[in-house]
Amino acid sequence: MGILDDLLPKDAKELAAKIAELERKEGALEENEKRLRAHEDELRAKEAEVEEVKKKEVGKLEKIAKLTFEEAKKLLLEATEKKLADQISRKIREAEEEIKTHTEDKAREILLDSIQHGVTDVVAEYTVSTVHLPDEDMKGRIIGREGRNIRTFERATGVEIELDETNDIHLSSFDPIRREIARRSLEKLIHDRRIQPARIGEIIEQTKLELDKILYEEGEKLCHAVGVYRLQPDLIKLLGRYKFRFSYGQNMIVHTLEETKIGIQLAYELKANVNIVRLGCLMHDIGKIITEEEGTHVQLGVGLAKKYQLPPEVIACIAEHHEDVPFSTVESRITWIADAASGSRPGARYEPHEEYVKRMEDIEKIVRGFTEVQETFAYQAGRYVMVMVKPELVPDDQLTVLTHKIATKLEEEASYAGQIKVTCIRETQASDLTKAK
Repeated sequence: MGILDDLLPKDAKELAAKIAELERKEGALEENEKRLRAHEDELRAKEAEVEEVKKKEVGKLEKIAKLTFEEAKKLLLEATEKKLADQISRKIREAEEEIKTHTEDKAREILLDSIQHGVTDVVAEYTVSTVHLPDEDMKGRIIGREGRNIRTFERATGVEIELDETNDIHLSSFDPIRREIARRSLEKLIHDRRIQPARIGEIIEQTKLELDKILYEEGEKLCHAVGVYRLQPDLIKLLGRYKFRFSYGQNMIVHTLEETKIGIQLAYELKANVNIVRLGCLMHDIGKIITEEEGTHVQLGVGLAKKYQLPPEVIACIAEHHEDVPFSTVESRITWIADAASGSRPGARYEPHEEYVKRMEDIEKIVRGFTEVQETFAYQAGRYVMVMVKPELVPDDQLTVLTHKIATKLEEEASYAGQIKVTCIRETQASDLTKAK
């Protein structure tokens, strides 16, 4: 072969070498393929063995847990979902708490700004009004000879006059309407300078007849102070009664003015209907001045608002400001908040004045129960009661008997501390006119 190889061309020799190399590689590949098939068979056998073991183990677990594979899978998924739900819920709560904190801070800021905006400089008159005198001479004129002028004034008005070393006269009465009539009458007398019993009586009666004008003036001042115009005159007159009405010691003019300013500011901040809130706050306690009808002040206020055909949204503010019915509008909720802010702030209200007024009113009511009584006035926290009797029904010799009866009835029915001094006055007057010359 070696000799043959020497005789073959060079190209033929190379081809033969390559063929031999390919045959060697082919043999190696076949060998590798056999080994791979053997490994594959071995892996399949092991996989079958693992699957068999897995089935056995799953069977054991199912037997121990008394659950099928599908049931266990379902439980696992449920547990996972619950865990995720707890995490999501926690995140939501954290977000809600954060929002709530920021919301409360913002709400507190808005409310404080609104309350500050609504602070009023109006001072409530509880039981005393003051009239300044121009000089000492005028004080002497008001007192009169042996005090007859001042006694006449007190009897006619039911207001107690207190004098001091200054040129001020203090008019004391638990009834603000009497006190206002007395104040205006005294100012007229000071201007007129003709101070005598007959003139005092004329001026006081004239002022009493002007009460409607007084109420209208006070109602108009309140309306203009909060920016409400063109209300019906009768409604304005009713609002004027706020000046002469107290709730737990808080004058209703003061409360309404303050509450309305707070409500208006809140309405601006919350983008609510400012005009509805303005009128709703102004009218929310209107039922308190209705004394001739039965019902709560909310019910009476709603009835009055319907009578004067106020807008339904305003009526809702009146009806819902004590949560007697659920809130139906943002404006009624604002009215409730403003009312609570004004009424519950420190120093706004206190109970003793309300009890004081009720005690005085009860004493006067008991005394008026006698048919012989024309008018009665309670002074000095109810410790002194002046009674004007009807002279045609009570002769002079029966005056002492009637006084004793009144005192006895007060002992039995009235609530008071200490003693009550009852003074009955029987007075007759006559007047005539001369012919004109």
